[in-house]
Amino acid sequence: MAGEIPDLVATERSGTGKGAARQARRDNLVPGIVYGGGVDPLPINLPFNELLKRLKAGRFLATLFNMEVEGHEDVRVICRSVQRDVVKDLPTHVDFMRLRRTTKINLYIPVEFVGQEESPGIKKGGVLTVVRPEVELVVTAGDIPDHITVDVSKLNVGDTVTISAVTLPEGAKPTIDRDFVIANITAPSGLRGGGDDEEEGDADAAEATAEE
Repeated sequence: MAGEIPDLVATERSGTGKGAARQARRDNLVPGIVYGGGVDPLPINLPFNELLKRLKAGRFLATLFNMEVEGHEDVRVICRSVQRDVVKDLPTHVDFMRLRRTTKINLYIPVEFVGQEESPGIKKGGVLTVVRPEVELVVTAGDIPDHITVDVSKLNVGDTVTISAVTLPEGAKPTIDRDFVIANITAPSGLRGGGDDEEEGDADAAEATAEE
């Protein structure tokens, strides 16, 4: 489960519109907005270097932050959008949404695979084919998991693992109702020859891609 909620320190942005945003960028700041929660939107500025460091660390859009803005009460937020410069790919604007601890939100949670060393299928030369490296879950804002774990230690060639076989964090559930495939063990390339296992794995992958 997610650990201590990290702080994100911002300053209130005086003025709105393109002029104020351009001035913020000249001052090595990234303009943003905090909205939702039944109160007025709050325009903010974030230090460019701190924001860039957070973005490079990964999972920025799936992390619950404690937003600190002088003159305002601290509030839990999650980033809903990062606009970037089309040439430099650097952040130019950030949107945050206020959350309560009990708020339910949809997030893509990374999948971590364990047990490859023990998998009889992999020992025979099979290949772990990941259909969904992330799974979209409905989670509680106060309990966002870092990842979900999939154990493949008992999988043989041709076996699949579906979402129903995964222990999800308490209060979390998939956004897709059907029992979809997360990964499978495909036969070694020299033994496939267009067999049923490969075709089924490809069909599952295609189906998953079509639904996302």
